[in-house]
Amino acid sequence: MIAEREDNMKKFARMIVKHRKLVLLIGVLLMIPSLYGMTNTRVNYDLLTYLPEELDSMKGQEVVDKVFHKAATGLLIIEDMESKDVIKLKEKIDEVEGVEKTLWISDLMDITIPKEFLPSDIKDVFYSENSTLMMIEFTHEAASDATQTAIEDIRGIMNKQCFLSGMSAILRDTIKLADKETPIYVLLAVVLATIVLALTLESTIVPLIFLAAIGMAILYNFGTNIFLGEISYITKSLAAVLQLGVTMDFSIFLLHRYEDELKINSNKDEAMAVAITKTATSIAGSSLTTIAGFLALAVMKLGLGKDIGFVMAKGVFIGVICTITILPALILTFNKVIHRFNHGTVLPSFNGTANFVTKHYKKFVVLFVLLFIPFIYGKANTEVYYNLDESLPRNLDSIVALDKLKTGYDMTTTHMIVIDSQTPSYQAKEMLGEIEQLPGVQSVIGYDKLVGPAIPYEYVPDKLTDILEKDGHKLILVNSSFKAATDEQNKQLQDMNDIVKKYDENGMVTGEGALTKDLVELADVDFKNVSIASIVAVFAIILLVFGSVSIPIILVGTIELAIFINMGIPYYTNTTIPFVSSIVIGTIQLGATVDYAILLTTRFREELRHGHDKIEAMRLSLLGSVRSIVTSALTFFGATVGVGFIADMEMIKSLTGMISRGAIISMFVIIFMLPALLLLFEGFIAKTSRKWRRN
Repeated sequence: MIAEREDNMKKFARMIVKHRKLVLLIGVLLMIPSLYGMTNTRVNYDLLTYLPEELDSMKGQEVVDKVFHKAATGLLIIEDMESKDVIKLKEKIDEVEGVEKTLWISDLMDITIPKEFLPSDIKDVFYSENSTLMMIEFTHEAASDATQTAIEDIRGIMNKQCFLSGMSAILRDTIKLADKETPIYVLLAVVLATIVLALTLESTIVPLIFLAAIGMAILYNFGTNIFLGEISYITKSLAAVLQLGVTMDFSIFLLHRYEDELKINSNKDEAMAVAITKTATSIAGSSLTTIAGFLALAVMKLGLGKDIGFVMAKGVFIGVICTITILPALILTFNKVIHRFNHGTVLPSFNGTANFVTKHYKKFVVLFVLLFIPFIYGKANTEVYYNLDESLPRNLDSIVALDKLKTGYDMTTTHMIVIDSQTPSYQAKEMLGEIEQLPGVQSVIGYDKLVGPAIPYEYVPDKLTDILEKDGHKLILVNSSFKAATDEQNKQLQDMNDIVKKYDENGMVTGEGALTKDLVELADVDFKNVSIASIVAVFAIILLVFGSVSIPIILVGTIELAIFINMGIPYYTNTTIPFVSSIVIGTIQLGATVDYAILLTTRFREELRHGHDKIEAMRLSLLGSVRSIVTSALTFFGATVGVGFIADMEMIKSLTGMISRGAIISMFVIIFMLPALLLLFEGFIAKTSRKWRRN
C-alpha cells in the first residue's frame, strides 16, 4: 500500500516537472477568479455579531434592531451651539439617506423651556454643561454599507463642535483604519520575510520565487473566502501574514531536498521529481498538524474561531498544494538564474550548537522542568481585556466622542431592556424603580416612566411611542457608569436580569455591556475547549505519523512549554492582552511550530536507523535540521514582528507581537529542550514506538 502510494506520488511529480509551463499557466489563470472572489468577499467588523444567536443578549439585540431600529444608533454630542442651530443640524441629518430618525429634546418638549426647568431625568440625558446630546437611529444595521455611508454623510454635515460616537461610528473608524493598514501589514511582512530569506538562503533569487508561489497561494485562499459568505476584519488583517509565515516551512523543505538530490542526480528534472515525492511525504504530517491546530478553533462557541480557523486551515492546505506544484515549476523555470546569483549565508554551521546540546542535555532537561513552574503561573494570571473599543487608537474621532460621552453624560455603557408591552404599567414602573436603585445606574428611560398611566395613549407623541413602545415590545434604556467587561458591570447586569425576569420571564437585557458579558463567559469556555481540542488533534496526528505513544507526549509537551512562556510573559511585564489573543495564540503557535519538532524528530529517527548511537544520532540530526528550523522561525518572526510594531489597532498589534515572539521561543525550545528530552527518553521511546530504530 505504501509502495503503491509512493509510485503514484512519483508519477504525479514527474507530470508536474514535465508540464511545468502548463502548471504555471493554470496558476496564473486561477488568479483571475481569485481576485474577483477576494474583492467581493464581505468583511465583518463587528465582533459581537459572532456571539451565538440563542443567547438572550443576541435575541434582545435582534428585537432592538428589527423593531426599534436601535441596534444601529449614533450618539452626537454638540458643544456650544444655540438651540435654533441644533434644530437646523437635526433637520439636515434627518434628510441623510440611511437615517431612520433623530431624537433630541425638541421631540419631547418645547425648546423655549429653559433647560434648568426640565425634569432632571430628561435634562441629564440631553444636556451636560456646555453640550447637548442627539440620538441618531439608522435604517439598517451598524455594519451595513448603507449605515456606513450615512456615517460619512453626517460627518460631512458636522463641524468642529460636533462629536459622533456609538457602535456604528466606531465600526466606521475601524473599517477605515483596517483598510488603510492591512496592505501595509502585507507589504511589511513580504519585505522583512524577503530580507530574512536573502540572508539565510544561498540564492538572491529564491526568496522572490518563494514569495511568488506563496503569494499565489494567499490569493487563492482569499479568493475562495467568497464561499464562506464573509470573514472578520481580524482574519482579513492577519490571514495573509500568518499564511506566509506558516507555509514558508514547506518551501524551505522542498528547496533543501532539491539541492540534496542534485548532489546525487545531475538531471534537474529527475532531482525535482524525487524532491517533490519526498517533500510531499515529509510535510504530510506537519501540514496535517498545522491544519488540525487551526481547525481546533472551530470548536469555539464564538463564531470568530470558525472564521479564523477555516480560513487558515484552508490556507495551509492550499499552501501545500502550491508547494508541490507551482513552486517546483518556478524553481525549474528559473533554475539557471537561481544558481547564477548564489552567495553565502549569515547562518553558521551550528556544529558548536549540536555539540553543546548533546553534551549538556541533562541540564536542559532540568531547565525544561524548572521553566514550567513560573510560566504556568504567569499564563494563568495574565490580565485580559474584553472591551473592544480599548483596542482602537484613542485619537480616532469616534473614540474621542466616546470619551466625551463617558465623562460628560456618564454613558460609560448603555443597556437596553426589552419587555412585553402587555406588562402592566404599574409593574413596569416598579421594575424601573428597582433598576434605578442598582449601584452604578445613572439614569433609566422607559415609556412608563416618562408617560405614566394617567396620560391617555392618544396624547402621547408618536415619536416617543415609536422610540419606546412598538409591535408588542417596550424598550427601556439604562445608562451605567460602570465599564463593560468589569466585575462591577457584570454584577450589575446579573442583578438587572434578575429584576427583569421577575416581572417578565421572557424579558431580555441586551446592549454592549450584556453582549460583552456573554463574550467574557464564552471566551473562558472557548479557551479551555480550543486548548484541549488542538492538543488532542495534534497528539493524534503525531501518534499516527510516528506510530508512537511517547513521541506525541514529548513533542506536544515541548511546544506547550513554549506556549506557556509566550503567554506568561505579559504577566511579568504587566501587560494586558485582548481576549482573542488568549484564545488563539496557543493554537496558532502549536500548529505553526510543531513542524520544527516533527522535522527534528524525524531526522533523529533516520540517524538511529542508520546505526548511530543516540548521542551521535542527535548531533547529526541537529546539524541537518537546525538550519531549516532557524530559517523558518526567523521568516515567521520577520513576517509578523513588523506588523506588531506598526499596527495602530491594539488587537492586531498584540496578536502579531505574541505570534512573532512565540516563533522565536518555539525555535529555542525545540533546538535546546526537545533534543534533551528525546535523548533522555530514547529507550522508553523505542519500547513504545513502532519500528523506531529500524525500517
